[in-house]
Amino acid sequence: MTSGGLSQAQLADIVWSALTTGHEHLALVLGRVRKYPADVAPFAAFAADLPEHEAATELYSLMEPGEMCYVVADKPLVLIDGLASEGELPTVQMAWPEDRPIPEAGDGGREIVPLSCDDAPEMMELIEIAFPGFFRSRTCQMGPYSGVRENGRLIAMAGDRLVTDKLREVSGVCTHPEHTGRGLATQLILHKLREHRERGFGSFLHAAASNTRAIPIYERLGFVHTRQFHLQRVRRVG
Repeated sequence: MTSGGLSQAQLADIVWSALTTGHEHLALVLGRVRKYPADVAPFAAFAADLPEHEAATELYSLMEPGEMCYVVADKPLVLIDGLASEGELPTVQMAWPEDRPIPEAGDGGREIVPLSCDDAPEMMELIEIAFPGFFRSRTCQMGPYSGVRENGRLIAMAGDRLVTDKLREVSGVCTHPEHTGRGLATQLILHKLREHRERGFGSFLHAAASNTRAIPIYERLGFVHTRQFHLQRVRRVG
């Protein structure tokens, strides 16, 4: 299956696409390597035709001592002294076909409220409880986030992470463990899909290939597989 007309070129090199279009204002740039600030997102990318030694040298200069980031590695980045590889994360990319209707959330939907960077401490607290991973203190600057509150407490959220001029990533989907099984994550995903479509953007998401709980849920909702790749974890050690 295909993603129904979504930009395949952007999906194929999504971090570079984001850092050269929708998130160009966030990019730290040296030569033809681009990276998010460490407190925004742990991702870096480089031009496809850039020699690997040059890419590694420029990436090293963009990173702070001890900093870790991920690069999309269809083949492992050849590292230089001062950079160490800490393994790879097999990753599945899925997209919502542009011609596919977006289902309604169904009965029992909770009120979805917008979140801002003023809510970042609560968002970080929820992430640490429910979904430790790629979320950082300024990830909220990457795109709009939405959440569900109960008695004033944030219990579920989802938002936009990687952003291009054509596409929006559904990310940061998490629910407090005390409130799982109520369909909150599905409601938030569908909310983001409608929001993207209303604004003229295509939608996609990523999941660890080992996440055999979430991937079937995304498939049942209507997402289709676009590609699988490895995220190489790189740390500056010198």
